[in-house]
Amino acid sequence: KIQDAQQKIEAFRDCPGIHWHLIGHVQSNKAKLAIQLFDWIHSVDSLKLAKRLNRLAQEDQKIPKVCLQVKVRPDPDKYGWDTRQLLSDLPELEALNQIHIQGLMAILPRGLTESEILSAFQDVQSLATQITYDPQNSLTLPELSMGMSQDYLLAIKAGATMIRLGRILFPSL
Repeated sequence: KIQDAQQKIEAFRDCPGIHWHLIGHVQSNKAKLAIQLFDWIHSVDSLKLAKRLNRLAQEDQKIPKVCLQVKVRPDPDKYGWDTRQLLSDLPELEALNQIHIQGLMAILPRGLTESEILSAFQDVQSLATQITYDPQNSLTLPELSMGMSQDYLLAIKAGATMIRLGRILFPSL
């Protein structure tokens, strides 16, 4: 949670070279704190949130790096854009100049087979490539934030540049 991270981040404020990444859902009422505390926000899951973060970043004179959260498989329990909606929202996202869109982030639904997981991660990679090379927009998406403790090897195989390891490093989580 954002408020839980605040104390930890403050304890390391004087340590150079630390870049803080927010990987969880950003509630609207926590967006200002997210902008103030984090260098990266991996979970920008809607145009409304992107616009809010952009406005708050402008007020704080910050330019955080962000990943757009996508859903390449239906999952009512996950936030994020479906492919069609993301492509539709790209012109408005490109106009946001106080957030630096760096890539896509995906968390897959539970219960997928290994081949379904790999296919879904490859779909995220393909979407990033499609957006990057589309002459209609100017976004370049070099980062793919995908894969967790149980599926990170498949994510890396599909092109992940950032993985989110929790339980594999901290079994008591």
